[in-house]
Amino acid sequence: MVVRHEVSNDSHPERVFFARVSTGDSQTPVISLRRATKTFGFDDSATDAIVSINLEIQRGEFVAIMGPSGCGKTTLLNILGLLDQPTIGRYLFNGRDVGKFSSSRKARIRNREIGFIFQNFNLVTNMTVLDNVVLPLTYRHGWNYKNLEKASQLLDAIGLKNREYFKPNQLSGGQMQRVAIARALISRPSIILADEPTGNLDSNNSRVIMDLLTELHKKGNTILMVTHNPELLKFASRVIYMRDGQIERDEELTETKAFKVTKRTISNRQKKATNSLKRQKRLTRVRRHK
Repeated sequence: MVVRHEVSNDSHPERVFFARVSTGDSQTPVISLRRATKTFGFDDSATDAIVSINLEIQRGEFVAIMGPSGCGKTTLLNILGLLDQPTIGRYLFNGRDVGKFSSSRKARIRNREIGFIFQNFNLVTNMTVLDNVVLPLTYRHGWNYKNLEKASQLLDAIGLKNREYFKPNQLSGGQMQRVAIARALISRPSIILADEPTGNLDSNNSRVIMDLLTELHKKGNTILMVTHNPELLKFASRVIYMRDGQIERDEELTETKAFKVTKRTISNRQKKATNSLKRQKRLTRVRRHK
């Protein structure tokens, strides 16, 4: 069973993954696009990659993005990951207008809040597995032995402890993708953006990667995954279908386990926010009586 959202485009052993739940107002979408259009080129050569997209993503969702090649999926993911920006329209990240962010602030958010997983892994070939995983923390803090320990623990959690001093060309495709996921998680991001994470993998390794993403989702992380594979929808709580740069359909996958996890995560966050508000009101009353 699926629940369709109205789409408005206006005409046109328990593993530990260092996951972190986003902070902030539980009612505010972590991601909000408003009439976002991305145009490449100028004048007669101008091409719209995405067109007037309106989109909201709540914290704790597992969203799959599907559509034919060239429909704008990767462009959309790059904008959401602050690697690009819309030509027209607004992008609100945790309720704040990204258009007003400086380049350094965007870089900090990418380093701390967003983890990227790429189809082609994007590992540094002349570095060891351990050094690849610790790289985001090295950019932030410089070389640090404690960060190497964190990276080693993370590799142990995903079953690659015995490969930490290997180079990427000594690993299988599935192992390289697990290293890429470990690198994405080392900064404890609250949002994971995955662009065809199983596109170059066989069915067995694909299942391993999807199980890792499922565990992250259960921890409360928000996951957006671009995929061509309809079999992967069973891992998602929602699917967005794109065509010609626009959202064609937006559906909740109410029969999946991920949908139930999403509902529970959102409900628990709302309860915590309500209880926190009640405590603040009680403290205010106590101070007034004093």
